[in-house]
Formats: sequence, C-alpha cells, structure tokens
Amino acid sequence: MAGAGGIALALALLPAAAFAQDGDAAIGADRDQPGEPVAGPDVTTDAPARDEPEERTGDGEEDDLLTTQLPPLDESEMPAAPTSDDEIAFEADGLSYDSNGETVTATGNVVLRSADRSVRADEVVWNRATGQIVGSGNVRFVDEEGNQLYTQRIELTDEFEAGAMEDLLLALREGGRLAAREGQRGENGTVILTSAAYTACAVTDAEGCPKDPSWRVTADRVVYDPADNRVRFTGAYLEIFGLRLLPLPGLSVRTDGKAVSGFLVPDLRVSESNGVEVSGSYYWRLGQNKDLTLGAHIFTEAPPMVSGQWRHLTDRGAYQITGYATQSSRISDLTGTPISESDPRGYLFANGKFQFGPNWSFTGSLRLASDRTFLRRYDISRDDRLRSMFELERIDDNSYLSIAGWATQTLRIGAPQGQVPVALPVIDYRRQLDAPLGIGGKLELQLNSLNIVRDEGQDTQRAFAGATWDLKRITTLGQVVTLTGMVRGDVYHSDENGLTSTAVYRGNPGWETRGIAVAAVDVEWPFAGEAFGGTQIFTPRVQFAASPPIRNLAVPNEDSRAFDLEDSNLFSLNRFPGYDRVEDGARVTYGFDWELQIPDWRIRTTVGQSYRFDKDPSVFIDGTGLSERVSDVVGRTEVRFRDFVKFTHRFRLDKDNFAVRRNELDATVGSKRTYAEVGYLRLDRDIAAGIEDLQDREEVRVATRVAFARYWSVFGAGVVNLTDRNEDPTLSSDGFDPIRTRLGVAYEDDCLEFGVTWRRDYTDQGDAQRGDTFQVYFALRNLGFR
Repeated sequence: MAGAGGIALALALLPAAAFAQDGDAAIGADRDQPGEPVAGPDVTTDAPARDEPEERTGDGEEDDLLTTQLPPLDESEMPAAPTSDDEIAFEADGLSYDSNGETVTATGNVVLRSADRSVRADEVVWNRATGQIVGSGNVRFVDEEGNQLYTQRIELTDEFEAGAMEDLLLALREGGRLAAREGQRGENGTVILTSAAYTACAVTDAEGCPKDPSWRVTADRVVYDPADNRVRFTGAYLEIFGLRLLPLPGLSVRTDGKAVSGFLVPDLRVSESNGVEVSGSYYWRLGQNKDLTLGAHIFTEAPPMVSGQWRHLTDRGAYQITGYATQSSRISDLTGTPISESDPRGYLFANGKFQFGPNWSFTGSLRLASDRTFLRRYDISRDDRLRSMFELERIDDNSYLSIAGWATQTLRIGAPQGQVPVALPVIDYRRQLDAPLGIGGKLELQLNSLNIVRDEGQDTQRAFAGATWDLKRITTLGQVVTLTGMVRGDVYHSDENGLTSTAVYRGNPGWETRGIAVAAVDVEWPFAGEAFGGTQIFTPRVQFAASPPIRNLAVPNEDSRAFDLEDSNLFSLNRFPGYDRVEDGARVTYGFDWELQIPDWRIRTTVGQSYRFDKDPSVFIDGTGLSERVSDVVGRTEVRFRDFVKFTHRFRLDKDNFAVRRNELDATVGSKRTYAEVGYLRLDRDIAAGIEDLQDREEVRVATRVAFARYWSVFGAGVVNLTDRNEDPTLSSDGFDPIRTRLGVAYEDDCLEFGVTWRRDYTDQGDAQRGDTFQVYFALRNLGFR
C-alpha cells in the first residue's frame, strides 16, 4: 500500500556499489528516527480501478499480520548516517565472504542505512554474481516518511529494487496498516501486493490487550504507483465487525497522507417535508491549497437539489464558498401561504479572513437565502435571521481602527424586510496613551460613526468623539481604587422617524447634538482567609458615578434597546448596551464578590444593587430593574467540581416583593461520554407589549448522553417553550409547547463512528412542515468518509 510502495522506491535509491567488497562495515553512533507523526491520510473512492477481479478467495492469513503487535523501534539498531546518499552505512555482529559462491553474508542484528532510510534483518546475503540481495528474519524497513515495513523475507536486486516479499506488514506513519501475503515489483516500477487487508484501527486496547479492528478493507490486488504516491485497491470490500458490507470500486490511498479526489459515503435521511433523502458528494482535490466538493440530493417528496463547496488557502488568508440550489414550490414570505408555481430556490454562504501585514486584516461573511423557509425545509439551518458583514481592521500596540458594514436578512414569517436596518459604514477608531499633565493612568481617545438605512423605515446617521481616563491604585490598606472620567460629544441626523413603531426609540427628526460627561470612583476591598479546608476571598465593592442631565430621548435609539439589569453590567460606567443611551444623574452601586476554593471545588458568588439619587423613568423602562431610585437585586453563582459539575445561576429579584424577575440556570453533570445538561430561563419583567425587544420569555432545554458497553451511547435533547399568553399576549402558547426533541443511539471507537437519530419538530413554518426526521450517519477514520 502507501508505505509498501514508498519502501520499494526507497530501496531502489540505494546503489549496490555502496557495499564494500572487502567486507568493511561503517559503524556510527547516530540513530535513525522515524520522525513525528502526522495527520491520517484521506482515502476516497474515485474512478474504478483497472482489471476488476472476481471476489477474493484468500485464506485470510493476512488477518493475523494485520493485528500483529509491533515492537518499538530500537535506536541501538540504527547505524550512523552515510556521508552521501550513494553510500550505505551498515553494521552486523558477523560478516563473511564466500569467494567460491561470490556471496557476502552479514549476520546478527544487521542494520543498513542510507540517507533517511534504514533496514534491519537477522541476515543479509548479497550474491555478487547474480546481483540478488536477500534479507531474512525479522526484517524491518523504515523509510524517510516514517513508514515501517515488517516481513520475514525480502528479495532485492543489486540496485536495491524490491523483487519479492512474503507475509509483509506495513505500519504507516499516518496511522493505518496494511498486511499482504505476497508482494513484488512490476516492470514499470509499481509495487503489486496480493491478498491484502488495510485498516486504520488500533489492534490493542487501552490496557495493551489485543483486539480485532472495527473495520478493515480487503482486496485481491493492491498496486502502488511511485509516480503519484498513490495506492490503488482492486476487488476491495469494506468489512465491519467481520461482516462484508460494501464493495469499494476504485478505492485509493495517498502514501503521503494528502487528500485525494473521490466519492464520499452517502447520507440517508427521512423527513416530513421531503420524504426519503439520499445525498452524495464528490470531493475534488485541485491542489495542496484548494478543493471543491460537489453534492447531489435526491428526495421522494421534493425535486432534487445540488450543492457545492469551494475552499481556498492563499498566502494572505483563507476563504470558502458554499451553495445550494433547487427549483420547487415555496410559501409567501409575508403570509406563509403556499405558492403553487415552482421557483428557483437556494442558499449562499461565504466567509474568509485575510492578513495583509502585521497590522491590517480583513474579515468577511455573506449569507443569503432565496426565501424564508428554504433553510428549514432542507434542514440546513434553523436560524431566523442571516447576517452578512465585512470588517477591515488595523491593530497596533496603541491604536485600533475598524471599518465595517452589516446587513441582515430576516427569515421570520410576516416580518417586513424593509424595516430591517443596513449599517454601512460603521467606523471606530481608538488610541490609547499615557495621561498628560502627570496625573497618571491611561487616556483613550475614540472616534466613531454609524450610518443606518432602511428601505421602509427610519434612517439614522451618528458620529461622536470622546475620551476616557482610567487610573487604578492600591492603597496601603489593600483597597483597589479606580477613578474613571469620560467626556463625549455626539451628532445625530435622522428622518422618517414616524415609521419606527416604538416611540421611545425614534428621537427627534433632523439634526440633534448632545454632550456627555461621566465621572466615577470604584472601590474594592478584598479579604482573604482560610475556610472549609481551602481559601476564601470576600470582596465588598462600592461605586459612585455621576453625570449631568443627558438629552437621551432627543436622539434615536438604534443600539441600546435590549437592556436589562444583570450582574454583568451592574458596575458598568454605562449600563445600556451600545452608545445611543447613556445613564445620567448620580448613583451609588454596592455589592460583593465571594469566592471559595478548596481541593477540586470552586464557588463564586456576586450580589449587588444600586441607588439613584434622582428618578428618571423616561430613560429606564418599567420592568428593566432600574426605573426607580432603588434598583432590583441581581446576582450570579457559579459552582464547579473538577470537570464533573458545572453550575451557573443568575437572578434578578424585585426590590419591593422579592419576586423573581430573571431566573436563569445552566447546569452540566457528568463526563465527556456520560452527562446531563439542563438550561432554564424565565424573564418576568412585565414590560409593556409595545417594547418588542424586552418581552417576557420562559423556556427549558435538556440534553443527556449515557454511555454503555464501552463504545455505545444513547442520547437525547429537547427544547420546550413555557411562555404563556400572560407573559406574551402575542403568543398562542398554552405554557407548555415542545419546540424540538431529539433521540439517538451511537457507536464510537478509535476509528469507527455510526448512529441513528430521530428528531421531531412541533411547529410548521411555511413549507418546513412539523413532523419526524430520521438520519443515519457513518464515519471511518483515515478513509475520508466524513
């Protein structure tokens, strides 16, 4: 196979003239090293091989060779490297010359080396009259790629070309192994093996005990062509757990581990929307840095579909383009009703990143769908919006520049695309330098501009210039004191403001300006000590921030809408996301962090609250936790036990009655193979129905996997919507609506993976119908099958 051909080629490069006729041996201290392992070879099926034979009828002797446990390389066997590629260094326990028979015989731990190749045998006999060289007894050959050949007898010509081999085993550096009963060299330089078997599976378990490989490929004939470094199988069959399942006409393997062109194993899926789906792909290797995968999808309940993926690695970066195309009936984007005529439908996804030097880089992504249900109908994605973007960045030690653009395609039925904004360009520049006038700390200057346009909605342009100063000091008592100051000047322009349905987001049409100034002092005082056999750290924290009145409602709100008080923004200088809204007035925020670390355990807790010295409900919407003088109480608790338990709980308690306004739980228990995950979120903010970004929600997510019988596992997952009409009047949910469930069984060992999954969707979305979906998947290591 790959290595066998490589070995034969290597031997052909060793001239027989390098043998000293007087029997002298070159002895050295350097040892042969096979080198570091590399990634496993890709193996695919391509055009049928020549001379397809009948079914193999061998006696299976290669099976024992395939599972042979190989001894480790012994560095003491390796002689010093020769002084040139035309010389062979060798050593042996004994060396004799028969003048009558004109034979040179080396016996006892014979080791030969030329360049990066080496041969070891119990005995090597060179017949000077015929030119034949025979190595016998525990023969091991290591080529320049690190592949190792094991056999009992090998015949070589006086030019070191392989003539015949018997009962050979080849262990590839890439991880596979090939066994054959016989091997010989063809007249055109190819190496031909008969009655061969190949596998990439381990033949010993974790305890070092022998085990049968999960899969193997058997073949009547294997041909290695050194011209293209490829091994081709004739009469190949795939066997799994000893059962012959699938013929593999045209199977080929690269000897250097590189990918090759060929067909991939088909996928099988059954769904309510499309019936039975059979999809297959052809992988086309166009070069070391680019490839193309072409796919075809056949359905019993839908017209066929084609797909393709192009990938390219350049000297500046990498990019890929993926596309799907078909022609079928669809539904109306706005009403969700079926359309009888057949239309072209498809999806395009492209992304890439390029580095133009030590400072400049470019990142881009494009996602477009022909209609709103194509991705769900063909089970490509469940996203409800597609974002496309580009960003040109320059980064050095003290400055940052970003020039970006964003566009979004909505996939929600009934949502008008014309109301979705396009942000182009978005420019942000920042520069950091030491604060002037000797006051210490760091000063960051910022320039930012934004242009948002809508086909059928409000357009907004914004620009600002600002500066932020930070100074952090530690007092003699151990308090960490941080002083912060920020000033900013904004300019806005907007039109068609009345097309924004939520009044508090509109701002005044035309030109508007505003000035912003914020100052804050933040004090943390950590106390550390022993507790429960470990170390605990208790850190009280208090922050005072103040700002003069800010004309928030005079300018549009484009990037500060989805606001909610939580632990992550409790001590932020501006607790709104984005730049369009800035908290004004004076406030004091207080809370504490507590951390306990004991062997194998770590517990962290954060709790805090804030008090405003003035009340300004026009900025903070009722229900966000900050609309009154005293805020709600927020917190987070994290618990970890080794890598077995991970628990995170976040909450917000109403300051008046301690009602839970936010309750979020994420927990994982178990190992990588057997685990259970639970996620729960409930937002009970009771915000007015017109604020679409802040509606109440409640859902639970569960997932579990249970491993059994060493390599088998069962798994399941589900998402349930618990939101009722009291929480969101726009929904028709009764408070327990399953969204999606999934169950499956899988097998996975070191080289084989397969399984069956069942998924049920409970909601219709246009022509993406609710119902059951079944999928069978299959993957083999080193055989290119996913």
